Amino acid sequence: MVVGSGLVALGAGIAISIAACGAGIGIGMASGKAFEAAARQPEIFGKIQTLLFTAIIFIEATAIYALVVSLLLIFVFKG
Repeated sequence: MVVGSGLVALGAGIAISIAACGAGIGIGMASGKAFEAAARQPEIFGKIQTLLFTAIIFIEATAIYALVVSLLLIFVFKG
């Protein structure tokens, strides 16, 4: 079934691309706000940095989950 295989690959590509765009936007917004906060109050930069890294880890986790789902789509439903 060639058509089904192509649709699975298309779905996997769309899933990972949307997740990567969302993660990129999320990391950009979080980083921008962290730098803005650090510029306003430089004395708490260590706390801001720790919170930023924690937020980035959780944002990247969603992109990794999308990658896992895409790989499952490709290898489980490859027709």
